[in-house]
Amino acid sequence: MNTHTSTGMEDANVLIIGGLGFIGSNLAHRLVALGAHVVIFDACLDPYGWNYANIKEIERDVEVIVADTRDFEAVKTQVTDKDYIFNFAAQVSHSLSMERPFVDIDINCRGNMNVLEACRRLNDEAMILFAGTRSESGDAQYLPVDEHHPDNPSDIYSINKLAAEKYHLMYTHVYGMPTSIIRVGNTYGPRHQMKHGQYGVLNYFIRRSMLDEPIMIYGDGQQIREYCYVDDVCDAFLLSAQTPKSIGEYFVIGSGEPVKFIDMANQVISAVGKGSLQHTPYPEGREKIDVQKYYVANDKITEYLGWHPTITLKEGLEKTVAFYQNRLMEYI
Repeated sequence: MNTHTSTGMEDANVLIIGGLGFIGSNLAHRLVALGAHVVIFDACLDPYGWNYANIKEIERDVEVIVADTRDFEAVKTQVTDKDYIFNFAAQVSHSLSMERPFVDIDINCRGNMNVLEACRRLNDEAMILFAGTRSESGDAQYLPVDEHHPDNPSDIYSINKLAAEKYHLMYTHVYGMPTSIIRVGNTYGPRHQMKHGQYGVLNYFIRRSMLDEPIMIYGDGQQIREYCYVDDVCDAFLLSAQTPKSIGEYFVIGSGEPVKFIDMANQVISAVGKGSLQHTPYPEGREKIDVQKYYVANDKITEYLGWHPTITLKEGLEKTVAFYQNRLMEYI
């Protein structure tokens, strides 16, 4: 665990938007353990990964509001007394954003604007932490990618996430509201949805291996990625929330461990103890929006927040597989 993530949250009033999803629910567990009062706000929309199993251990310690960020009145009622607002709500599929662009605009732009406007009117001192995405950068023009890299998103989801990120930073610049953005990507670990591979492909590969189904590899599998364990990502959000220097800034984060896609799949098989690979052509249109090589430099977030990744891919896979071995039926 990174330093000083355990301070400053006792008795804090916290809203986690998208809190029944993967990162939001893991953060809820952390915040409950730190003594925060946690309200989870989630629209419970399929196929975006919400799951009541994600909060099974803490369900008596949190309040759950089933509501949608597209409903301004519902958002208004929940932001008024909060010290921290962690905003993970999103339509998160790249391919679905291309098929249903207006839904993506509605959730990823209008929904986030509702959160910002509600806070501006009713609670402009709440610290807002927004989850951006590494795909806002598009194809890497140089590696590792850092915060100076130009943004050239290649699908509608990534364009709308970039717009939402800019809204947040503008609300800090114009209205003085404290916001901070962390661009996450390829996060994995316990409590991630495993029903499909639309996003979070590593966890989906774990499912397929555990069920002895072949892992499908598009093309030659030589794409380069990095995979960040969810506890490290939660550390980054907690540190950003508690560090005034993060206000008005965005950070890219990664594991510091670039790996070929096919090697990641083989590590999944090794961690599960069974499974197989099967090469298959890209689905129509997928190759054009698939970033081939991407990993980041953590220099800025390390300098500003003291954050650095602590969990290796091998370690993280072992922890993740152990979680699902006990609870697979709740996630498939």
